[in-house]
Amino acid sequence: MTTLVPHGPRHAAPWTPPPFDPELASALPSLAQVLPPAVLPSAIPSVRAATTSQRPSDEELTRGGTIEAVEQRIPGPTGAPDVSLLICRPRPHTAPVPLPAVYFTHGGGMILGDNRNLIGEMLDWVRELPAVLVSVEYRLAPEHPYPAAIDDVYTGLLWVADHAADLGVDPDRLVVAGASAGGGLTAAATLLARDRGGPRIAGQLLACPMLDDRNDTPSGFQMAGRGVWDRTSNDTGWTALLGEARGGPDVSPYAAPARAASLAGLPPLFLDVGSAETFRDEVVAYASRFWLAGGDAELHVWPGGFHGFDAVVPDAALSRTAREARLRWLRRRF
Repeated sequence: MTTLVPHGPRHAAPWTPPPFDPELASALPSLAQVLPPAVLPSAIPSVRAATTSQRPSDEELTRGGTIEAVEQRIPGPTGAPDVSLLICRPRPHTAPVPLPAVYFTHGGGMILGDNRNLIGEMLDWVRELPAVLVSVEYRLAPEHPYPAAIDDVYTGLLWVADHAADLGVDPDRLVVAGASAGGGLTAAATLLARDRGGPRIAGQLLACPMLDDRNDTPSGFQMAGRGVWDRTSNDTGWTALLGEARGGPDVSPYAAPARAASLAGLPPLFLDVGSAETFRDEVVAYASRFWLAGGDAELHVWPGGFHGFDAVVPDAALSRTAREARLRWLRRRF
């Protein structure tokens, strides 16, 4: 006899949280000093200040002169400020043909970060693939609610596609990528490109993406108060973006991609998530819907991983495995 697994807040209490990977768990106490598991709206200014102080310097971006990093300001959406793009290329420029490109959208729960946020892995891609990296900075909530962030991200994507020749980029090898909130915005930009006949996208790489404003999955309740970015933080982020509309019937899929009626006709997808984090179940559900729509998707659920574990503890064995899987997928796409 099949037992149905209950879903939603009425069934939250009985579930035991999965364990953290022991090597990763040792980093959680110090990490909580900067980013506690539960971020309340009142804490947004202090968390912003703490995370901004950790952004890489110009010297760190260039990796000892092996990368050229420049800021490019482009016209923003109609009536909005310019959008800042951080463009990173391998140095010296020896490629005889245009390079592939990764258009990257940073994380931060819709409320934190900039285009240098946790960019170390992407700088590795610049050298190892090699590729051109374009990291977009978008307006943050709550000061700039939906659709400000996705408007900025999509504007930057259109600019990169339109200026591929100037950037030395092969327009047929443009992959979009994002982590956490940036993963959700990347998925939304891919939906927009499909629905508006936008640029050709060779693939989408979503690392622990923030996809569903309803915040009611079993993993969300299971991991409440634990790890990084629990369901209280998630409520803070989504409410900052959507206000009273959060969780209601009228949320756009370009705000929360899990709301999309169809995932058909989208480019190949890479998804990964930790087993011990809030977003686990919504990510697995998104991959399942992608397959049901006939899509090409690769899904990894990393055992014992908390949210963003590989960015926080990049030298851990599980982090190296996760990053190697992403790099292999990118090589196949390129």
